[in-house]
Amino acid sequence: MSQLPARPGRIRRAPEGFLSPRDIREVAAGRRDFLRNAFVAASTAVAGSSLALAAEGDPAILDLPEHSKTLGRPVAERPYGTPSQYEAGLRRRESPGLTRVAQSSVSFAPLQGMFGIITPSGLHFERHHQGWHDIDPARHRLMVNGLVKEARVYTMDDLMRMPSVSRIHFIECGANTGMEWGNVAVPTVQYSHGMLSCSEFTGVPLSVLLDDCGIDLKRAKFVFAEGADGSSMTRTISLDRALDDVLVAWGQNGEMLRPENGYPLRLVVPGVQGVSWVKWLRRIEVGDQPWATKDEAVHYIDLLPDGTHRQYTSLQECKSVITTPSGGQTLLDRGFHNISGLAWSGRGRVKRVDVSTDGGRNWRTARLETPVLTKALTRFNIDWVWDGSPAILQSRAIDETGFVQPSYAQLRAVRGTRSIYHNNAIQSWKLAETGDVSNVQVF
Repeated sequence: MSQLPARPGRIRRAPEGFLSPRDIREVAAGRRDFLRNAFVAASTAVAGSSLALAAEGDPAILDLPEHSKTLGRPVAERPYGTPSQYEAGLRRRESPGLTRVAQSSVSFAPLQGMFGIITPSGLHFERHHQGWHDIDPARHRLMVNGLVKEARVYTMDDLMRMPSVSRIHFIECGANTGMEWGNVAVPTVQYSHGMLSCSEFTGVPLSVLLDDCGIDLKRAKFVFAEGADGSSMTRTISLDRALDDVLVAWGQNGEMLRPENGYPLRLVVPGVQGVSWVKWLRRIEVGDQPWATKDEAVHYIDLLPDGTHRQYTSLQECKSVITTPSGGQTLLDRGFHNISGLAWSGRGRVKRVDVSTDGGRNWRTARLETPVLTKALTRFNIDWVWDGSPAILQSRAIDETGFVQPSYAQLRAVRGTRSIYHNNAIQSWKLAETGDVSNVQVF
């Protein structure tokens, strides 16, 4: 570990707004001057003011602030807690032009501004195919039918009386990082990787419900999950997985699900692309073959180089990304910096994360912060002293099965260039001498 200087380097965060369609075209063409121009003046001002404060004393320390001399606000003013007004810029954001209908939309989680591994419920990414609903739990029902001895209909009260478990898992949309397939270098990690979140989910194991209904284990091979939204989102899930760790969940991060995350009931399918985590869950059918519904035969499939489609893609493969420093941020000082990021694998636990600052020529092993859980986000950190030279920052994750996160060259050698989904290639951030960080692809 390098010896830390007296004052660590500082990072200016990315601008919170997104870009116009013109800006997007400029980023794709490699003209990222809009990032640099936004921070040059601020960087100069901060450097000068720091020296003045060191010499004269900081009034924020020397003068007792007003809030230290007056009464605070009453508890009753906020019966449900909300973030500070000074954190209002950290929020989910939509991508202009990604979806043309407001109800069929995506909002990205601000990975660059979060700590640890748990995503606050209010910042959890969203993907809706027909908008979200706030459903009366007293009227919501879950039916289990098909190859079972007795079809049953459960109320929310029925489900919440059953033995429940709480588990921490990540959820990632199959299209996360999808724009990078087409060499579109979106500016920040919120837009490149923000269709990713991690929460503690509470519910009843699906295996308990299937056992309660008397599943026909001789014939059953798949289950079919159906949502109550206007798009009738439906997915096929293998029986092996359904009997393993799938949850029928009503809780998230210690409270009931939020409406945009499936309130009052959703499926949790650990390690599998988010579209299988059916929200507003209303029916589970047991069958002997896949259903090949619209979202399985047309969407969420991978076009391979030989012209065939990879269908029923299940696992989200081992993946990682550096969140700090990352695109749109600016390093204001040379010297010590903590490189931090997230790693995850649908196959199980993350075993190791390596970090490179020279575009993959040399690698160092990062610290994995506890807890390291199966099919959950893992936070990694590594110490780095920046000497002011240009750098390319990368992370590479390895999971407990030995799977190594591929480079773009390795991924495209197998998957080609015409895919949209399941991009788990190594992400690169280019650090310029000015301290500006931007998105770049390294092959």
